[in-house]
Amino acid sequence: MAIQIELFDIPSPCRRICTTDNRGYCRGCLRSREERFNWLKYSDPEKREVLRLCQQRRLRLLAALAAAKAAQAAEPLDPQMGLFGSDDAVPSAAADDALIGSG
Repeated sequence: MAIQIELFDIPSPCRRICTTDNRGYCRGCLRSREERFNWLKYSDPEKREVLRLCQQRRLRLLAALAAAKAAQAAEPLDPQMGLFGSDDAVPSAAADDALIGSG
C-alpha cells in the first residue's frame, strides 16, 4: 500500500489544561501520559490514532456526565436543602464519580 504524504503537520490536541485525572489522562486533551510525552515522535498515522482515542474518551466522558446529571435529577429533593440556597450549588456524588472515573 502506498504511503500518503501529509502536506500539513497534525497539530497537537493540547488545550493548555495540563492536569491529570486519577487514571493519568490529561483533563484538557484526554491523552495518556505516554501519548503526551511521545507526541513529537509519533508518525502521522499514530497521531491520528491518538486523536481518535481522545475523541472516544471525550464521548464517554460526555455520556457519563449526562448520566450523572440524569441520576441527580432523579434523586428525591431534600426539603432541608431549601434552607441553604439553591440545590444546584451542591454537586452529587454521581457527578463526582463521572468526572473522576472516566477515561
